Amino acid sequence: MADKQISLPAKLINGGVAGLIGVTCVFPIDLAKTRLQNQQNGSRLYTSMSDCLIKTIRSEGYFGMYRGAAVNLTLVTPEKAIKLAANDFFRFHLSKDGQKLTLLREMLAGCGAGTCQVIVTTPMEMLKIQLQDRKLMPQAVTPEGPVELKSPTAMQLTRQLLKEKGIAGLYKGLGATLLRDVPFSIIYFPLFANLNNLGKRGVDGPAPFYVSFISGCIAGSTAAVAVNPVDVIKTRLQSLTRGSQEDTYSGVTDCIRKILRKEGPAAFLKGAYCRALVIAPLFGIAQVVYFLGVGELILSYLPKRNN
Repeated sequence: MADKQISLPAKLINGGVAGLIGVTCVFPIDLAKTRLQNQQNGSRLYTSMSDCLIKTIRSEGYFGMYRGAAVNLTLVTPEKAIKLAANDFFRFHLSKDGQKLTLLREMLAGCGAGTCQVIVTTPMEMLKIQLQDRKLMPQAVTPEGPVELKSPTAMQLTRQLLKEKGIAGLYKGLGATLLRDVPFSIIYFPLFANLNNLGKRGVDGPAPFYVSFISGCIAGSTAAVAVNPVDVIKTRLQSLTRGSQEDTYSGVTDCIRKILRKEGPAAFLKGAYCRALVIAPLFGIAQVVYFLGVGELILSYLPKRNN
């Protein structure tokens, strides 16, 4: 991450600010990604990201593109904060007397960060996917035809899952989330660190903010596409509502087998370009926030307000 020493509270603030800005900017693309990934053969409503967004605006209005955004905006702060701070923590403790980390140690630090973040990521994604899923929207049959009713809120879904399945209901798909987030972090953090080092001013000088932004975008999009097959599996496993002609899955292996048999290997790349477009600016923004020291700035301002 950054070479300068940053306090833990500042790291948490940096991660939170970066997450809030990033999610606000790219959430509509994330909604398109989820809906494209959740389409099975025989139930194809959308042909592309643009087609999905256009149809969403026509049927649900502009704010339909932000369905489920409240969950992300609420939980992305601890999620991104844990991910970025954990990576810094593991990098610090894996370093030897301040020496540059080897690639293996960088990957281990990323693995630790990815493992820590699923505590928040799994329930966040579980709720978000239900809210983004078009099939979840209830309908009432009237003489004029089916009419969509008000969709459930995140709190209603949370209470329902806790009542029916306990805490395990919120952590459905935990294994798939680990299989996605751990490899993502193993790829992202070492790749970012090495790309960022290429743009440093001198041996010990920091890289300019635009180098950090570009490095974050390239590393984020690369890691996102690399783990997209697991993201498809995770999305299918966490979706609770199925059409009459759609498959249900008992686990990761069953999901892989059915997708391969009925949809072919190309199905694992559904939504890959959407995911790259979501992740690239998210992590590019995160690195710029770290570079600018937003967390330190906020912390330095708070005592002045308290005096």
